[in-house]
This record gives sequence, structure tokens and C-alpha cells, in this order.
Amino acid sequence: MSLLIKNGIVVTAEGEGKADILVDGESIVAVGADLKADGAEVIDAEGKYVLPGGVDQHVHFSFTYKGSKTRGFETSNAAAVGGTTTLIEFVNQEKGKGLVETIEDYRKTDADNIAMVDYTFHSVMTDPRPEVIDEIPKLADAGYPTMKLFMAYKGQFFHADDDAILQALQKGKESGVTIMVHAENADMIDVATKQLVAEGKVGPYYHAVSRPPVVEAEATRRAIYLAEMADAPLYIVHVTCKEALEEVKAAYNRGQKIFGETCAHYLVLDESDLARPNYEGAKYVCSPALRTEEHREALWEAVDRKWLNAISSDHCGFDFAEQKHMGYGEGKSFADIPNGAPSLQNRLNILWTYGVEKGKISRSRLVDLYATSPAKVNGLEKKGQLKAGFDADIVIFDPNYKGIISAKTNLEGVDYSPFEGFEQIGRPESVFLRGKKIVDNGNYIGSKGDGQLIHAKPFGSSYQW
Repeated sequence: MSLLIKNGIVVTAEGEGKADILVDGESIVAVGADLKADGAEVIDAEGKYVLPGGVDQHVHFSFTYKGSKTRGFETSNAAAVGGTTTLIEFVNQEKGKGLVETIEDYRKTDADNIAMVDYTFHSVMTDPRPEVIDEIPKLADAGYPTMKLFMAYKGQFFHADDDAILQALQKGKESGVTIMVHAENADMIDVATKQLVAEGKVGPYYHAVSRPPVVEAEATRRAIYLAEMADAPLYIVHVTCKEALEEVKAAYNRGQKIFGETCAHYLVLDESDLARPNYEGAKYVCSPALRTEEHREALWEAVDRKWLNAISSDHCGFDFAEQKHMGYGEGKSFADIPNGAPSLQNRLNILWTYGVEKGKISRSRLVDLYATSPAKVNGLEKKGQLKAGFDADIVIFDPNYKGIISAKTNLEGVDYSPFEGFEQIGRPESVFLRGKKIVDNGNYIGSKGDGQLIHAKPFGSSYQW
């Protein structure tokens, strides 16, 4: 069946202009003026912007923290309503299993026939035995050519030492596997946490005190030097502060292939949210920690000037009433609060309202940050662009919508939103996944299992200069 979207303002990473989009089956077949197609369903997008479906490269549906687990792919319709049509989930390698084996086992039980948008996976190496290091090229063969290592979380099974990171960088470059790192100095955090707890400073606000910008900056610099020694590209996830950003910029200017992202919540929230009364500060415990306004402004400049090339959600769905209270009570502290912010549904809404509407980024820059660049970084050849031959993942965006963000209207499966009460300007009115309408008038109308597994290609854009 054909679909013709007419009269909308088509926004790409290169620019925008009035155009029609013709879809045949699951693919875009033409973008241009005055397109016609006999028998096609016609949608009039007059007064609306037409965007590519978003690619969220940083999602946690399987993350466990001290025995507590996030919501899973059964809530991926939240992505659809938020204009995201492709998700990339981080899967922690299970002890005793290989990297590819862990992903395959997980997807068969937790994603296949459940996901409501398209999906693929990053591996997270947790068991860097020689045979596991040697398996890294097989990730590329299997269609999962990205892998993350955690420099933070000392004592947790997923923490990685420098030797594991260096070996991963060396092995990854052989086959085009992009290595990513969560850059925070685990030992600094460990010492600061123990000292704060001993002083009785145990509330959520002290989460930020335990991991100040220097913790992130040091680990970022160290990771960059490891990448220099390996002569390999490196991707820094969720950059949050000026100091870490300066390390990325300096390395890039030296000629290193160093790239990074930030996340929507780091652009609009700050560390004062951690001090909210009635233990509500626990809602804002995420790592790296929220920063101050000066860091927020530096991040907006960084994404506008292309020093960072993606804005993700880092969605991590823990309930406030149950899970976020794990740090409350006798003998407990901020260190026991599950880390993460549920932000899957409102990534585009936040970027449009507080980025585009406030003049911090252009509409074209937004498209690049939320769709086009993430697709390129991760080797998703048919995602993130409105061009002939690409998947018909399309968002018709109504810029005139006005609303208020609230957990009462989100689909993330948790009992709070970190953006509760925020003004919202504009919304995804209609969303198409490979040509099928899955959101209509802002409401999810798709079906469980609509999403397909996407196999990515190695040597993503971090390998290109």
C-alpha cells in the first residue's frame, strides 16, 4: 500500500523546506514537490513539520541495580508516542556467557514479539577474559557492532578496569566495533561516598557531591588516552559537564576520533532537584550526576556547535514509590538509590520546547541530534533520514500543540516523570514505523510486536573523519 504525505515542511539534518513524501510498503520512495500516486492514502500535513523517526541510542530496559530491575520493552510504546521509532538497548554480558550469546538469549525472551518500535543492541562487556576479548569482532558479524564499558560503579559486576578498556579498543578497531565508555572515576566516587556516609550526609543531594565534575573529567581524559594508545575511535556516553566536554574537544582538535553524546535531562535539570523535600530528590539520582546551570549552557552550546553529536534519553525506568526509596532509612544512603531517569517518551518534546523554541538549536540540528547522527554512529543504514530508500519512519509534528508533561499521561510504566509540570510546546501528532501508522492524534495505536530487530553495520561514523 502507498502513502503520500503532502504539504508538510520536511526537516532534515541539512535543512528544511516544503515537500511531499511518497511511501511504498515499508520504504520511502520519493521526496519532492507535487508528488502524485494513484490509489495512495493521502495525508495533508499543512502547517506541520515532517521529521524522521527518532533513534534513541541509549536505553536501559534490562538494567539491574542492587537487585532492582527497570521496566522493559513492554513499555516501548512510550518511545513511539515520543517520536522515537528505533531504540538501542544496552545488554550486560552474563557471567559465563559470551557477548553475542547474551544478546541473543535476551532478545528472544525480552524483546522479540514484544517491542513496539524497531530495536537493536549494544553489548556491555562484564567478564573480560581473553576469550571474551577475542569475541569482540563477532559482535560485528552478528549485527551488534557497538560495545560499552563502565568505568564507574566500583564493586559492581559490570565495572571495567583500564586494561579491559584498552584491550577492547584494540580488538574493536580490527572489525569496526565502536567502543563506548561511561566515564567516571570509580575510586574517586568510592572514597567520597564512604566519607560522606561516615559524616551522616546520606540524602539524595549528596549523590552529586560524591561524583563532582572532576570525577567525570578525569575518567574522560583517561579513556581518551587509552584510545590514543590503541589508535582507535572512542565514544563517550552522557557527557554532562564543561570539564569533560573540554577533554573531548581538545582530543578532537588534536586529530583523535573522539565523539560523545549528552541526554535530555542534563539539558533542563540541575543538582538542586536532588535537594527536593520529602525524599523526592531520589527521583533525580542518575549517573553522572545532574550539574549546575553553567554546565547546562555549555552542553547546549556543545550540541549546537557539533562538539557532541547526539542527544539520547538514557532512559532507565525505576519506580519512585518502591525502587527509588531503596536509599531511605536506617543504614541506607544515596549510594543505595537505583540510578537513572525515565525519559524515553519526552526526549523530542524537551528538545523542541527548550531547544528549538528557545533558540538554542535549529530544527535541522534537532533532527541530526535525535535521529540522523545516532543512526550513523551505530551503523543503522536505513534509519534517521527522510530519503528515498530509507525506512518510512516518519513523524508528523504539530508545533502548535500546548501541554504540560506529567507521569499521568506517559506510557513508561513508572510512577513519576523527572519533567513533571514542564511546559510542552509541540508534539508528535502522527508517527509511522516502516510505513505503518502507530501513533494517531498523539495516541499510540500500534501493536505489541510491531518492532523488528535491526542488524547494524560495523565501521559507524566514529571511524570516519
